[in-house]
Amino acid sequence: MSIQTTIEEKLIESLSPTRLRIDNDSGRHAGPATESHFRLVIVADSFDGLSLVARQRLVYASLAEEMAGPVHALQMKCLTPVEYDAAKGEVTLKAPPCGGGHR
Repeated sequence: MSIQTTIEEKLIESLSPTRLRIDNDSGRHAGPATESHFRLVIVADSFDGLSLVARQRLVYASLAEEMAGPVHALQMKCLTPVEYDAAKGEVTLKAPPCGGGHR
């Protein structure tokens, strides 16, 4: 099973998101082709009343095994359904430029 599929399944199981988008940016980074760099937008009722940091901690807790191993970078936007609706679904994360490794 791919790392992306594992991330998706774990987030669905632990946070029951109403929306979930996962982008694999691994191919944009230097080094061997691995599943190591991801961006995600997750919308869940469980984020209601939580700070942005607390929301991210929930995601990191759900993905502890992946963050300790194959996942090197995870950029995320964690929203409640109300916040998502207020943004009219215009929620994006820009892929950061790759530095090409250490020089």
